[in-house]
Amino acid sequence: MQTIEPDHFEIVRDSLTGGRTTDEQTFASINILAERLENVRKLHRTLIDVEFSPYVQALVEQEMKLAVS
Repeated sequence: MQTIEPDHFEIVRDSLTGGRTTDEQTFASINILAERLENVRKLHRTLIDVEFSPYVQALVEQEMKLAVS
């Protein structure tokens, strides 16, 4: 039986555009994409300066604030 993995990019994009609520799945997807980005950076040093958009970074900050409160 085939397991269908969620499209993490789509989840984050839809959360940013209001197509879905920002929830635990959004933050889980951001974390998975961050891990993938880090792996790409390690393999291709020319991409070391690639980072998430300011909008995604704002979501990450929002998650951190929620975790603290």
